[in-house]
Amino acid sequence: MKKGLHPENYRMVAFKDMSNDQVFLVKSTVNTRETITIEGVEYPLYKLEISSASHPFYTGKMKLVDTAGRVDKFMNRYKKHMENKQK
Repeated sequence: MKKGLHPENYRMVAFKDMSNDQVFLVKSTVNTRETITIEGVEYPLYKLEISSASHPFYTGKMKLVDTAGRVDKFMNRYKKHMENKQK
């Protein structure tokens, strides 16, 4: 491997999901200003708005949209208007 190619500041960083307070420890080079203590060890802290622990796609709590029902409602609402135009 080439020397000097990879960053020198790889370290364990705590990523905290602010929507559910879940914390992940991952090696990273991200710049941080805050720290957090986990099990007596201090780690740099990076705050996230959303992660796989809270994202609807990964948690399975997705809101299902009934598109067929929407189309039916639209057609019923404007049915009279369309019939009058055709006359």
